[in-house]
Order: sequence, then C-alpha cells, then structure tokens
Amino acid sequence: MNEANHDAGGTGKQSNPKDLVGSKKVPLSTLPFRVLWRVALAMLEGMVKYGRHNYRAAGVRASVYFDAVMSRHLGPWWEGEDIDPDSGFSHIDKAIAGLMVLRDSMLQGNWVDDRPPRGIKPGDLTELNAEAARIIDKHTDKNPKHWTIQDDIQ
Repeated sequence: MNEANHDAGGTGKQSNPKDLVGSKKVPLSTLPFRVLWRVALAMLEGMVKYGRHNYRAAGVRASVYFDAVMSRHLGPWWEGEDIDPDSGFSHIDKAIAGLMVLRDSMLQGNWVDDRPPRGIKPGDLTELNAEAARIIDKHTDKNPKHWTIQDDIQ
C-alpha cells in the first residue's frame, strides 16, 4: 500500500490521500461540542453584559479571572453547588469560559500578570507528593469511610 492510501484515521481501510494531510492538522474533532455549546452560552452572557470581545480589546487582570474561576465557580462547584445562581449556568461552564478569556488575553499579549511573586521552588511539589505517599503508605492497614456528596450530611 503506498503512503497516500495508508490508514491515516485508524479505520482499517484505505483512505483518500487528503486524509494523510488532514490527519496532521489541529483536530477540532477531538473537542466535546456539547461542552463548547454551553461555554458559548456562558460567553454570550459576558457579551451582553460587557460587550463582545471586550477582554480582547481591553485586556484582563490575571487575579480577576483567577478569583472568578476559583472562588466563584470551582469552589462552589466543589462544595456541591452545580449551578451558578447568578447566571443559571453550570459553574464548570462558567469556569471554562473564564479560563478561555484569560488564555485569549495571554495569547493576545494584553493581560496584566498581577500574580504574586513566585512562591513555588523547584522540587516543592515533588517533596510534598513524596510526603503524601509516605502518609498513605503508613496507614495502609486502615479502612476509613471516605464521604462523598452521595452521603449528603445536611
């Protein structure tokens, strides 16, 4: 079989020569469109509140988007609140939208990097992961109950 007709998509059959070229491009087919549609609604809310692509024109501050994503969306979601009461959208969709805005501004080069001075030193996480493993290994004889939202202790 010549290279132009090889199985570029992993389907087990000969393919169009265009497949070889197309299979090496950014694969938008890997994106979950069900998620993207919902993130688009979260972005629509931002558009009607602040103006379409306002973040691209004006730039953003890292701290504002960090706080929005972590404090107003991921934190409440982690604590069991699935829906943002302000918008009615999933906190996860709102967090993704916030990260998309931040990342877009980073790529545009118009974000304000107001993160604190670097606090992570080389090896910090490696050492802490080793300590976590030591703690877990020390208590392998235990069998505690690990509570989840299914236990809902109101």
